Amino acid sequence: MMIKGSVLRDSMISGANSIANQRSQIDELNVFPVPDGDTGTNMSMTVTAAKRELVKLPDDCTVEKVSSVAASSMLRGARGNSGVITSLLFRGFSKALVGKKEASAEDLAKAFESGVAAAYKAVMKPTEGTMLTVARMGAEAAAVAETEDTTEMFTIILDAAKVALANTPEQLPVLKKAGVVDAGGAGFVTILEGMLSVLRDA
Repeated sequence: MMIKGSVLRDSMISGANSIANQRSQIDELNVFPVPDGDTGTNMSMTVTAAKRELVKLPDDCTVEKVSSVAASSMLRGARGNSGVITSLLFRGFSKALVGKKEASAEDLAKAFESGVAAAYKAVMKPTEGTMLTVARMGAEAAAVAETEDTTEMFTIILDAAKVALANTPEQLPVLKKAGVVDAGGAGFVTILEGMLSVLRDA
């Protein structure tokens, strides 16, 4: 089943709502790179900037239009390191959907791969055990997934991201010491969970 523009739009709005609802819990996880307790808030503000523009799009919008509107508004609304990386992930995601009216499972996999590549390229010294790792593990799972079902593909991405998130304390001693998972990774998983809830109902 292909993902229509309206479904992608609604899933991204749901992702924004999801992290807005969880932002204080994610703020509490925030110990890396500095324990300033604002990762959830920054990511929420970044994705909510996209939501404000996405709600204006009509039901006949394309996935190209939805992803480009989301990416450009996140870039303008990005707050903090985590918000900037989130906007880069979605910018790369949108580049892979250029010219597409609807998205297939393969398109989704390529979009996540493109998003991760864009984020890694922009970070001078990528640290493993952060949201970059969480996003990359999701993309890597998608690259080898053998499914043409878009909801199943998204589920595979989310499940791999969750495993990566649970493993972040093993990669970053500061997380293990504090007894938490990476805040940015948790935020990314929360956004994906919100998005998947709409895809499952579509």
